[in-house]
Amino acid sequence: MGIDRKFRLPRIWSNEVLKKIAPLFTGKVANVSGWKDEDKQGGFYQDYFVNASSYTITNYEGCRGFQGEKDEIPLDLEKELPNKLIGAFDVVFNHTTLEHIYEVRTAFKNLCLMSSDTVIVVVPFAQTQHEQENIQDFWRFTPTALRRLFDENEMGVVYEAANDDRNAGIYVTMVGSKNPDKWIGKMPSYRPLKEIAWTLGTSRLQRIKRFIKRRMPERA
Repeated sequence: MGIDRKFRLPRIWSNEVLKKIAPLFTGKVANVSGWKDEDKQGGFYQDYFVNASSYTITNYEGCRGFQGEKDEIPLDLEKELPNKLIGAFDVVFNHTTLEHIYEVRTAFKNLCLMSSDTVIVVVPFAQTQHEQENIQDFWRFTPTALRRLFDENEMGVVYEAANDDRNAGIYVTMVGSKNPDKWIGKMPSYRPLKEIAWTLGTSRLQRIKRFIKRRMPERA
């Protein structure tokens, strides 16, 4: 995978997770700050949500931002959410944007306000600092922090996962819902995340032992 392996592996992992859970969602879906909606593997996230009734992209101005495409919505997550967007979507999806927003709690609140049911976020727990013109890099997220953010916005976590690639970035994918009971038995089984990035400083033997342990039945 060349020199960008540390960026490619977590993206590939998160795409695989999204391919697994996205078909479970119906109704109106919004990819917030989705730029061109590209999954960086030659596909588009819209194609993951095969059961959506509609699919909308929002973007902020600046580099890798608003393009003026048909039905694209301009949106600054650090500002008060326009009334017309409150509860406007069944599912709100946001991939690796929150680390670039300084007022992250406001941004997270807006994601939750936009949804009438579900919010899906993909964020870095560990990743090389990366900045571009008009894009700064502020935050990294633990699973505990994400759970608190969902709880603050009266949403319950219904799914969480993280990759464990060695010498690569670590992403967390977490799904929260305003109706968590609705998703019992529908979302994939999972273990609450407790020791992500456990590969740091481990030997090959330790990783093999951990792999064997991880193959034990998961909690529903």
